[in-house]
Amino acid sequence: MKNIQGLYPASATPYKEDGSFAPEEFEKLLKKNINEGASGFFIAGSSAECFLLTENERISIFEAASSFKNETVIIAHVGAIGTDEAVRYAKAAKTHGAHYISATLPFYYGFNDLQISEFFYEIANAAQLQVMIYNFPGFTGKKLNLESSDIRALICSNVVCGIKHTDQNLGLLERIGDLNPNISLMNGYDDTMTASLALGADGCVGSMLNVMLPHFMKIYYAYNSGERDFALSLQKKANNIVEAFNNAGLISSIKYVLTKQGINTGPPRKPFKPLTQAQMKYIDEVMERYEIK
Repeated sequence: MKNIQGLYPASATPYKEDGSFAPEEFEKLLKKNINEGASGFFIAGSSAECFLLTENERISIFEAASSFKNETVIIAHVGAIGTDEAVRYAKAAKTHGAHYISATLPFYYGFNDLQISEFFYEIANAAQLQVMIYNFPGFTGKKLNLESSDIRALICSNVVCGIKHTDQNLGLLERIGDLNPNISLMNGYDDTMTASLALGADGCVGSMLNVMLPHFMKIYYAYNSGERDFALSLQKKANNIVEAFNNAGLISSIKYVLTKQGINTGPPRKPFKPLTQAQMKYIDEVMERYEIK
């Protein structure tokens, strides 16, 4: 059994009316997803608007999630450009009971592969927790380079528990699994979940799982029980909704729908904008058309 498998919502961050973090609503969101069958949670990541949060707010998310540490698996995103900052997050995640940490590749400055690998060793060792590498080249501008001996050694080391592969290059996901069959391979784009399962993924960490986890559970179980055509038909249905959310603004759409589902998230942080009335109508129509509530 891999340590991490199944479906993990990349949890959104709810805000109060004054714009500050709302821990009560965050806990309601996690409870909702647990009741829907979540295997665990990926907290304080991209869907949580991580780089728009203060350091105290990110740590407050770890603290709020700690209420669930004995009933589910918590992966805390601790990514930052600087190692020292990421180490502070990693230690705080450990203090609040996270089971694993994760981080994007350090970005902006064009760090080399040795510097990137040392970043992951340092945060894992500081927290004494295994790390899930968060591969998101579309946002970080940095690709995970499997031709590098430093990166290959990192992936094969005992500090790495898995990969969150938010990259349309699913061939790379398969190659990572071939390099180290013992780590968990987690798909990161909701619209490629079925394809990633075909290439060996153990599950998915996804933004859309906040609002439509039961539908993705149907895809996951259909695929794993051999109903591949049915899984693909459900994936296509999901992808029409993913496309609509992306068209209107992914995080803004997720927060709009979560609020309709009873989780008062507040609007996203600027420079994001809440949905317009026309966009709300568009999202409502798409959700209704594909019978997702």
